[in-house]
Amino acid sequence: MNFDLLIIGAGPAGLSLALGLRDLGLKIGIVERQSHAEIAQPKFDGREIALTYHSVDLLKGFGLGAALEPEISVLAKADVEDGSSPYCLTFAPPPHSTDPLGFLVPNHVIRQALWDAVSTCADVTLLDERRLTHISSAADKTLIRTAGGEEFTAPLVVAADNRFSETRRLMGIGASMHDFGRSMMVCRMEHEIPHHHVALEWFDYGQTVALLPCNGNVSSVVMTLPGHEHDRLMAMDETAYAREIERRLKHRCGAMKLVSERCGYPLTAVYAHHFVERRFALAGDAAVGMHPVTAHGFNFGLMSQEALGLEIRHALAHGQDIGNAQGLGRYERSHRLATLPIFLATNVVATLFTDDSGPAKLARTLALRVSNHLPFFKQQVAGRLLAHRSSGHG
Repeated sequence: MNFDLLIIGAGPAGLSLALGLRDLGLKIGIVERQSHAEIAQPKFDGREIALTYHSVDLLKGFGLGAALEPEISVLAKADVEDGSSPYCLTFAPPPHSTDPLGFLVPNHVIRQALWDAVSTCADVTLLDERRLTHISSAADKTLIRTAGGEEFTAPLVVAADNRFSETRRLMGIGASMHDFGRSMMVCRMEHEIPHHHVALEWFDYGQTVALLPCNGNVSSVVMTLPGHEHDRLMAMDETAYAREIERRLKHRCGAMKLVSERCGYPLTAVYAHHFVERRFALAGDAAVGMHPVTAHGFNFGLMSQEALGLEIRHALAHGQDIGNAQGLGRYERSHRLATLPIFLATNVVATLFTDDSGPAKLARTLALRVSNHLPFFKQQVAGRLLAHRSSGHG
């Protein structure tokens, strides 16, 4: 079967790309391992997505505003703490600004809204419950073959499956991987003391804790732990778990209660050696899979589909093939420039702030003290969240 564009993966990046191109008359196929029911009704996965203003603009431009609005929690500011140090690095909007720093939305809510919109697109076909076994590119098209023996072709194939992308591997593209040797546990907890919409990133010794403010007196608790500790906490009953989290947080939130499932994920960062090959491109986590500490991963995924979508639109406007090498090359250069410096810096920060050796502790303390007295640095970080803000937010 022939398509104009094949997207591998029905995650946020893949669905966003299809949605962003819905008005071009392209015949788009989305190949996904999961069933239609799993895609149409995504389960709670614990992840709260920190969205920049620009990402919110993109999602609202897809017509998702009404679906997301009830679930959006504002992020007023963010504090970063290290161990028992009294120094706190705070990121906040500019003085006198009434805008929040950013927004938080549950990942499964975004996926639901994206699918609901894509499912109404007549030119998009979901090819669910299909696993790729072969991919090859020729001068005029790329061919994929599934485990069931089906073959599909398109002038351009985009892999947007996940950071451990099988499609990337089948295409022969390697990736740099950084395994942090820890696991992330996430859940929602109700607590006694209000959060006032302030996020906390606390690099404590032996654990990293993030508290992300949700609506009401509820926070998403994100804990980064060694494997044995992660397994022990996952196995606790709800009451014992709540008491354990209270103790680990030194009772800063007061009494706490588990109000969701606990979900776990290995912490591995991934950066593909190349983002494009002949008539093939990587997007989302398949291109760049970030450590969550700086909350860039989802936003980078949206950036990748936006940049690739612009090249596809440019090609069509100029009567060119959407898989042309020049356009794919521009996409790779722009997305690499936007992501590589932050990817490398994030890995350095994540490695330093999970190292509990004496020199590392000293370096962490100095880093927070120095950073707190660098207004330009703090404005740059805050500016990445506030960029492209519009009057409709906040």
